[in-house]
Amino acid sequence: MFYNAHDAYLESRVLSADPLELVRLLYQGAIGAVQDARHHLADGKIAERSRAISQAYDILMELRGALDEKQGGELAGRLASLYDYMQRKLLQANLQQSDGPLGEVLSLLSTLAEAWTGIARSAKSEAPAEYQWVPPVAEESLAVRASGGWSL
Repeated sequence: MFYNAHDAYLESRVLSADPLELVRLLYQGAIGAVQDARHHLADGKIAERSRAISQAYDILMELRGALDEKQGGELAGRLASLYDYMQRKLLQANLQQSDGPLGEVLSLLSTLAEAWTGIARSAKSEAPAEYQWVPPVAEESLAVRASGGWSL
């Protein structure tokens, strides 16, 4: 894999990020992958579309696996169901070579990313650092895999 300045910046950003920022980075990566998939679909680039959909699917799997259902309770359960739904829509889009499911997933991801951005702003501005809310996410499971899989 080619290592460039963007990769170094991204690695630094991930390594210094708090759990909220890591979730936001994952959403950004998933949104970018779905946008890429839509462009590749429109251009008839089958392999590239499939790779982009797989990347988005993997990020959703990482988000799903990072949920802490004990701490997050009903919210974590609802997020898990939503991530599963989006993964099914991505599979549908890939199998049917259809843009509709990709558009739906992009809309859901954008709404969730916006919500997490609001949560992050709220948590940083309203409470001292020692009292800031930590989302129902296991921090260690959000670490970027060194061996590849997906990238942001």
